[in-house]
Amino acid sequence: MVDGHTTLYGFIAHPARHSMSPLIHNMAFNELGLNSVYLAFDVQTAEIEPIFKSMRAMEIGGFNLSMPFKQTVLPHLDSLSDTARKLGAVNTVVNDHGFLTGYSTDGDGFIAALAHENVDVIGKHVTVLGAGGAAKSIVLALVKANSGKVTVFKRNNDSFAEVKKEMTGWGDQVSVVPFDDEAALENAIKDSDIVVNGTNVGMAGDNHFPLTPSQLANLHPDQVVFDAIYFPLVTPLLEVAKQKGCHVMNGTGMLVFQAAAAFKLWTGMNMPIDSVMNAVKKEVANRQK
Repeated sequence: MVDGHTTLYGFIAHPARHSMSPLIHNMAFNELGLNSVYLAFDVQTAEIEPIFKSMRAMEIGGFNLSMPFKQTVLPHLDSLSDTARKLGAVNTVVNDHGFLTGYSTDGDGFIAALAHENVDVIGKHVTVLGAGGAAKSIVLALVKANSGKVTVFKRNNDSFAEVKKEMTGWGDQVSVVPFDDEAALENAIKDSDIVVNGTNVGMAGDNHFPLTPSQLANLHPDQVVFDAIYFPLVTPLLEVAKQKGCHVMNGTGMLVFQAAAAFKLWTGMNMPIDSVMNAVKKEVANRQK
């Protein structure tokens, strides 16, 4: 029941109404008996400064952030976690009596999602498709988790050299290769223990693959194939990987575990993972109908 003691948390993005975060956090608050509520706020870029002033003044507990605010909010924060500083982006803000700290929990969510399915990354060769925000978080998390070789494939555009310098600076095991080097990508797929799709290719309404037919042919049963997309639950890539006998994972686990990491930062409590995960999968399935 909402009353004068209820703590407010929220999701700030544009657009924001599609977010699964209110379902996730409100379910966790209810199950744990916490007097808190989580709302989604569709915010224009020009409104972000007054929102953060309000967060301090009203003692709002914290926010999650998505595009286009993961980087633009940085000047409004008092402190950043080490991970957020390296990524230059945040997805979670904690308000400690007016002192705002930014965190990035996406990478933690990825590692935790793998661990939840008994997948260990230590010493493993991981190929990551894409070098956007989610993919960067995954790569940095892999380095921190002592993975083996991490081969990142990125479009050979104007930002290639800058992103390559940034990501290879995180660890000697990271290499960044142009996506159009099809032979290198084919070999990386063949040699990898884990293949990660960090691109948007395969989202609902998109029946394309992030890999060519010859690259898909190199998937094999000893691999884990992880697609950060969770809508749909089974992407074209995961469908083929499943046929190849791979251990397939969609993005629902990463979604829930990154939320759980934010929840822990806010409340100090563990999110009830299993019930939240089931609710998220059910909601995504309903939205696919």
